[in-house]
Amino acid sequence: MVPLAGKRIFITGAAGFIGSTLARRLVDANEIVALDNLHRDALTGTDLAAHPNLEFHQGDILEAELVRELAVEATHVVHCAAIAGVDTVVESPVRTMRVNLIGTYNVLEAAYATLGSVERFVDFSTSEVFGTHAFRVQEGQVSTIGSVGEARWTYAVSKLAGEHMAHAYHDEFGLPVVTVHPFNVYGPGQIGGGAIRAFIEAALAGGDLVVRGDGSQIRAWCYVDDMVDAVLRCLERPEATGNTFNVGNPRSAVTIYDLAQRIKRLTNAPGEIVFEPHRSADVELRIPNVEKAREVLGFEARVELDEGLARTIAWYRQRTLASA
Repeated sequence: MVPLAGKRIFITGAAGFIGSTLARRLVDANEIVALDNLHRDALTGTDLAAHPNLEFHQGDILEAELVRELAVEATHVVHCAAIAGVDTVVESPVRTMRVNLIGTYNVLEAAYATLGSVERFVDFSTSEVFGTHAFRVQEGQVSTIGSVGEARWTYAVSKLAGEHMAHAYHDEFGLPVVTVHPFNVYGPGQIGGGAIRAFIEAALAGGDLVVRGDGSQIRAWCYVDDMVDAVLRCLERPEATGNTFNVGNPRSAVTIYDLAQRIKRLTNAPGEIVFEPHRSADVELRIPNVEKAREVLGFEARVELDEGLARTIAWYRQRTLASA
């Protein structure tokens, strides 16, 4: 696989967790045009922010004219920007729909306007499109999302609509679209929500690790470097175009209670594991089938859960010391 070099890569949500990790992998050999409103900022103050090949613009994907300007002459577009995180979605369902639907439309229109230069458009969807019970689900196997009025599913519906929109641009206009379904990504640089971040921060602060529900919910966790490796393959491989890929690590499937126990052990945390009720609808089971990514992209997750957790804990520990 020949790595990308000499390209102009437009990344929305580039200051976020996955976007900034991807930009870091690409910035030495490519020109990166980064757009982010800094709502979740993993970029400011890092060596990446000062890199001469990174051109950062603070703005929003709802600003259609700005998005169109930044996409001009881009060879690759990676659309990471979205409203995410269960708590944020539940609090702001209208904003979630607006950003994830209209924002995605704006980025697709911008890419379409510069169709002559665009070699690939990677659209980030979500594993949430598979609903509450997802066991070894395949890409086309979208289950019932959930009832109207349950804010938790606003995010899933908005991302599923974005998938349909992106693939419509591929089918009708020839935009070289690829969609990815990330399954529970974690790792250094994670500044949004998520169980792993919450558990680690609580453990390092000496507090209790709070499990929502009874802890029997099952997730397959994917280390961020593995996620980025899959995205790079989507950007580089011609056979990826027009496809959707699940990206995750089925081997790292554990209950939430087991996850809390592992983090407590790895951090030598003095706090207890305590249980509190769910604040919204929850997903009971989520494990991907990654056969398609394996066959078409040559993708294989490499970082196992305990190793990934140890690296992530080390990052949070360093961050805590730096801010002390």
